[in-house]
Amino acid sequence: MKRFHFPLLTVILTALGVSTTLRADELGKLIFEDDFERSESQETKDEPGNGWGTNSASRAKGNKQVDLKDGAMYITMHAEADHAVSVTHPAEFTNGAVQMRFMLEDEKDTLGLDFADLGFKDVHAGHLFKVDFGTTKVSIDDMKSGGMNMEFYEAKKAKTLTKEQQKYIASKKQTFPAKLKAGKWYTLLVTIKGDTVTASIDGKEVASSTSEGFAHPTKKMLRLSVPKSVVVDDVKIFAAQ
Repeated sequence: MKRFHFPLLTVILTALGVSTTLRADELGKLIFEDDFERSESQETKDEPGNGWGTNSASRAKGNKQVDLKDGAMYITMHAEADHAVSVTHPAEFTNGAVQMRFMLEDEKDTLGLDFADLGFKDVHAGHLFKVDFGTTKVSIDDMKSGGMNMEFYEAKKAKTLTKEQQKYIASKKQTFPAKLKAGKWYTLLVTIKGDTVTASIDGKEVASSTSEGFAHPTKKMLRLSVPKSVVVDDVKIFAAQ
């Protein structure tokens, strides 16, 4: 596979109408990177290596959903799975950034970057916030304040959510238009600074949202959430604080 490098990350500040360039070291300290240039010892079970984990054993009856080939990580939800594929890696920071190359293989595919803190019990399964990338839209969801807050999560399970609560949960998720092509590689960058999350694709800002849940002091895990099929490569995680 042809390798690409991005020493300069161009961010278009559309709201201000100015352009600036961020060097990789301005994103913070590089705390993790993976180019997936390695082989697996077998082809029947997930073996992503380098500290990655998956939910295939618990949610896909142990079927293989993650495959390393051609120097990239191919993630595909198995037909017997009862949940989207979750590929996890520790990533502890307060403010920071995640960068990676990705390819959506079908126009209906999505890639979710789910930031979590499993030690925080006020939300379901540690969910703090999520950034979803699809071919037609990018969304940013404050799940800590919204749908994964235990008060709302339990009420939803009990089917007792009020209309006011539903409206509030919906307000914590913002969606922005995008135009991505299936089968094409892109580079995403998600930055977290205080209570603001910003998403860029190929150096162009495509989404930004401000909400109190984003400022959670301990983001401890990155989950790649894939309900269909996605390919990722050249993952980098930065900690600014």
